[in-house]
Amino acid sequence: MIQADLHIHTVYSSDSLIQPKSLVDMLVAHSFIKVAAVTDHDSVRGCRATVELAAAYTDILIISGVEVSTTGGDMLVLGTEELPPKPWTPESVVDYGKSIGAVTIVAHPFREYGMGDLARKYSVDAIEVLNGNSSTSANNEAKALAKSMGLPGTAGSDAHQVSELFRVNAKIEANLNVESVLKAIKKGSLSTQVSKG
Repeated sequence: MIQADLHIHTVYSSDSLIQPKSLVDMLVAHSFIKVAAVTDHDSVRGCRATVELAAAYTDILIISGVEVSTTGGDMLVLGTEELPPKPWTPESVVDYGKSIGAVTIVAHPFREYGMGDLARKYSVDAIEVLNGNSSTSANNEAKALAKSMGLPGTAGSDAHQVSELFRVNAKIEANLNVESVLKAIKKGSLSTQVSKG
């Protein structure tokens, strides 16, 4: 069982202050969260830098990803080192994810730039049901959406500064490698929780 923060922004997002080194240092120091997905806004440049820094440690894992500003709302793609081809429609991002074996997730569906109930139209892999920057009511709506669609729910802090990291996490029945984590998310072998301590 691993614990992961599946939605993090680094300085490669224009609105984030988190340096890749700070993220890696925080993971190394954290007592139980050892997996983080780097999901910058419309950029994968932060992934390479963070993965390289994390390579020195055997007990932490960085998942390369991106938060794509699609025409229908924000989507996370976990397990990609490249941007999906444009135009960024929800359908094209889902197709891209399937083509490379990545996981596509509707990010914070009931907040600004979220898809809301439109998510029902797309064959995504999961719904982000616990977002560290969303209100309790927005997260509850997301949980209800995931349940009604029969989809797994994921958790991510959506951190833009170090103090926001790891506020929430996903407990995933997986090994400490990207392929195992992505498979477990697709299967729904995970639960979400607010981090304690």
